[in-house]
This record gives sequence, structure tokens and C-alpha cells, in this order.
Amino acid sequence: MGLAQHRRDRLRRQGSALALAVATLSAGAARAQDVDLSGLSIEELVDLQVTSVSRRPQSVADAPASVFVITNEDVRRAGKVSLPEALRLAPNLHIAQLGAGGYGISAQGFNHSTGTANKLQVLIDGRSVYTPLYSGVFWDVQDILLEDLDRIEVLSGPAGTTWGSNAVNGVINITTRDAAATQGWMARATGGGRDRQAALRYGGKLGAAGAYRVYLMGSDFGSSRQVVGAQVSDSRTIAQGGFRYDWQGDGARLTLQGDAYDGQGQAVAGAAARPSVDGGNIGGRWEKTFADGAVLAMQASYDQSGRTVATGIKDRQHIYSFDVQHRFAAGERHDMVVGADYRLSRDRFAGAFRTSFLDPARRTLKLGSLFAQDEIALSPAVHLIAGVRAEHNSYTGLEVMPSLRLRWTLSPQAMVWAAASRAVRTPSRFDVDLQNPGLIAGGPDFGSEDLIAYQVGYRGTPTPGTVLSASAFYNVYDDLRTAESRGPGAFPLEIRNGMEGVTYGVEAWGSYSMAEWWRLSAGASLLHKDLKLKPGSRDIFGVGFAGNDPKRQIFLKSQMNLGQTVEIDMNARAIGKLASPAVPDYVELETRLGWAVTRRLELSVAGFNLLEDSHVEFINGSVTPRAIRRGVDVTARFRY
Repeated sequence: MGLAQHRRDRLRRQGSALALAVATLSAGAARAQDVDLSGLSIEELVDLQVTSVSRRPQSVADAPASVFVITNEDVRRAGKVSLPEALRLAPNLHIAQLGAGGYGISAQGFNHSTGTANKLQVLIDGRSVYTPLYSGVFWDVQDILLEDLDRIEVLSGPAGTTWGSNAVNGVINITTRDAAATQGWMARATGGGRDRQAALRYGGKLGAAGAYRVYLMGSDFGSSRQVVGAQVSDSRTIAQGGFRYDWQGDGARLTLQGDAYDGQGQAVAGAAARPSVDGGNIGGRWEKTFADGAVLAMQASYDQSGRTVATGIKDRQHIYSFDVQHRFAAGERHDMVVGADYRLSRDRFAGAFRTSFLDPARRTLKLGSLFAQDEIALSPAVHLIAGVRAEHNSYTGLEVMPSLRLRWTLSPQAMVWAAASRAVRTPSRFDVDLQNPGLIAGGPDFGSEDLIAYQVGYRGTPTPGTVLSASAFYNVYDDLRTAESRGPGAFPLEIRNGMEGVTYGVEAWGSYSMAEWWRLSAGASLLHKDLKLKPGSRDIFGVGFAGNDPKRQIFLKSQMNLGQTVEIDMNARAIGKLASPAVPDYVELETRLGWAVTRRLELSVAGFNLLEDSHVEFINGSVTPRAIRRGVDVTARFRY
């Protein structure tokens, strides 16, 4: 049988299985009682408050941006136990798992098969978690107790004005619940053939106006599989714990919180070291609302982390950050937000025998900025949001990131918007300081990558029980990173800014309430890239190395209640092929059956990657290709 015929048969089997799952759910729906679907109604969905777009609370319906919200209820009903897996619920992200611990996560392209995507800003309770090593996120150590999640706001498109450099193609803003909303005991155990996790949390009162919670959780993530079928030695375990305290009174709110983690990867015979990670953070936020409605907010945090990889390379980072912002009305037509932030990072990088290293091995980086944004009511229906950020970094000095957004409310059920903005990705340690004698000679002249972006969109409720969001983007990039030959031969390479080009595409998603007990959701994204090397560039990898992205993604979701105590959920995704390294397109299905045994006890069974025994999502050319295995998890959750 030829390869093409094999792929057609595989897709036919996946399609048949998916159709059977839909038919089964539909048959169950015909017998369901008319009860309210758990979670939010369609009307409540569009009224959800988000802060990612303008750094002030506003409803999703009024947000002039491509923003998708994942709620606590969405995550629970999907049976997710880790933050990267929870992000699969967002149709405006590309999530590709590299193995047991590694993920590539991006918005609007430039995902990287090494797991080092670098154009996405990620915040957890206002604390930026990107690493100055490569301007990206180590997803194997970014997690929260998902029962404490309030919401995840996924903003696709640039947000440099509001969130600074590296918010080039999007922002993931993760917010956890106030401690007052997580009172009493919660215990959960999840186990299956692939991953296992146990969690314990307790919340209580502290005085008349204060509340706290503490938590512990431990996770064991099973190994992935070689493409030929053998198991890979990439399993990992990690333990994490933390606390949160909230107090409010007299128009003021105070939050103190912190987390610590420690984990190990599987020992590999012949490796220089056993992979390990450790770290923690502590921070506080204070917010004061004045009688005239003005709001002053301040936040400070300290984050430290360490990492050892199998080659023996070690890195230790210490990051201090502070920001302040003031929101106030300036007359009847102006809603102003002004602020400043400062971030200082110190790291110590230790190379290993015959590996790349950073020179200097220790470096202190500083990043400071001022920003201002004004929402101007041109009329009751038309608002203009104009903003600018001036940011100074240790490598390139001053960067200016302006933006304009226009929101036009056509009716209570419909809004259109448009935006134009600039964002930059500032250099990282790997861009400037990476050395390997005879192979890599750093990037002493590497500058910031630049984006000018244009977006238009629509959001509304075209019919009762329906919510729809659609947007289109056109992004113009300049000074993208390349690896250039600087001598007569191919090596050594120097990191430079020798690439440019455009990307454009469409993102859309929506939900429809079939009945009070059944909701269907769908989402899709299309992406086209046209990148090229600049005249005179001697880059040896080509434009494919800038990102490995699918041209299309399609998502389907069904949430259903059968009676008062039983839930059936289905999530399906179809991801297009990747070009370099080549990965075939795939279709996968996740399902969950949940049973509320009592008011305090919930049991559930969730299946992941059900259509194939294993499949490949990303390939890192420097390691053995790894396939993600099918898995079934059983969860017991108890609250008291």
C-alpha cells in the first residue's frame, strides 16, 4: 500500500470515529432532561470581564481585539490537569507537544520545533513568566492548580503598547481566583496509563476581611514514544506548592501570593547529568479605588529558577519586577490609563564539555518603560483607543510601540473593530551571547525584531443563543532573526537580522446553545506566510527555520448535561501539516464523562488522543522524533 493511500485510509478511519462519537452524543442528547448547562450562558460569555486588551476591566463584547476566554468550567469539563494542555481549548493558539515535558505554543505563527517560540507574552496573575534566555516560556515549569483558575485570556495579535516587548503575536493572561472563592478542603487524584497527578488545597478566613488558601500538588508525566514505537526516556515528575492571601476594605484590595516547585526528568544512561528544575516566586499587588472612580494599582514580584539539562548545562535566574498604573477619567470623553514598569534579571549560565555556552556567563539585564493609553468616546457608539509605550532595554536602548484601535458598536448585538500597532521582540541572551567555537559566534549586532500589524474584526450575538467572533490580520515583519555565515566558509555563524516578510490570516470561533443542556462550539484559523531573506543575507537555514506552523486548524467542542448529575464533553481538533521539519496533518478527539456522585464528590473518566495509538505533533531535528500516546485518565475530586 502506498503512503498516499495509507494516509487516506487513516483520515477515513479518524473521520468515521469522529462521526460515530458525534452520533453517540446526539443520541444521548435526545434522552437528556431539560436542565441548565453548567457554567455560563451565552449572554454571560460575552459579558465576561477581560483586562488583556487595555489593562482595564471590560466585557469581551466591548474588547476591540481578537481575544478568546477559557473559563475554569471549560478546563474542568475538558479534564485537563496541566496548563499547556488547558491552552488547547483556545482556537487562536497553535499548541504542539514535543514530548513528556516540552511544548511549542504560539499565536499567529512562528512556533518553533525546538520549543523556543519567542513572540508570545505570558502572564500569571500579572507576573510575566518569559525567560530572558530566549524571550520565550519554559512550559514544563509553568503551572497552577487548575481548580484555582479564574480565567485564561488569549489575545492574538500584537499588544506591545499594553504589555511591552515580546508581546508581538499575542498575550496569554492567566488569572487565578480570589482566596475567598476557594474556601474549605479540595482534594483531587487523577491517574491513568499516561500521566498521574494528586492535589490538595485548603482555604480559610483570616479576620473579617481576609481570606487565604494553601495548596500542594504532585505530577508524574509518562514518557512519549519514538515514531517507530519504542518508548523515549523523557518522563518527568514535579512537585509544586503555594499560597495566596486576599484582603479588601475601604476601597482597597491587597493580594500576597507565592509558589515553589521542584522536579526531575528521567535519568538517561550515558548522559552527563539528570535533568532537573527548581524555582519559586513571591509577589504582592495593591489596588485602591477612589471616590471619583480612579484606580491606582501597584505590583511587585521576585522570581528565581534553576535548570539542569542532560548535557550538563546549568542555568540560574533571578528576576525582580515592579509596575504601577493609574486609571482615571479626563473629562467626560476620556478614559486614561498611564503607568510604568521595571524588570531586572540576573542569570548565571554554566556550560558543559563540548556544548554551546553564553559569554559572558553572568549578565544583568534591565528593562524599563512608560506607557499611556486614552480611550476617547468620539460618539456613544464609536470609541478610539490610542496608546504608546516607550521602553528601554539593555541591548538596543529605546523602543517605541504605538497603537490605535477603533471600536464601533453597531447595535447591542454587534460590534466591529479595527487596529494598527507596532510591537518588537527585543534581543535575548541566546541571540547576543551564544557561543560555540568554530560554529556560533553570537550576535553582537543583533537588533530587535519589528512588527507593524493591521487587524479588523467582528463580535456579536447574531441570533439568540449564538455568539460569534471573527477577525483578519495582516502582519509586516522586519529584521527577523537569521544565522549568517560571516566568513568564507559556512561557519562560524553570527546571529543577525536578515529576514523580512508578511503573514496574513483569519481567526473565527463561536458557540450555539442547541438547548439549555447542550452547547456546541467551533473555531478555526487560517495562516499564510510569505517570508524572505534580505538582499545580501547569508543565512544557512532558510525561512523555514523562523517557524513551523500549520496553515489551518479546526476545533469542535460539545458540552452536554444528561440529567442533573451527568456530563458528557467532547473536544476534537484537526491540525494541518507542518513543513520543516515535516509533520503530517492529524485529527484527534478528546472525550470526558463526569458524574456528580454527591454535592461534594465528583468522578470522571477522560480520554485523550483517542483516534490513534500515538501521533507526532512537533519534531525537533536535534533529537529523536517523539509521538504523543493515547491516554485515559480517571479523576476523583472531593470538596468539603
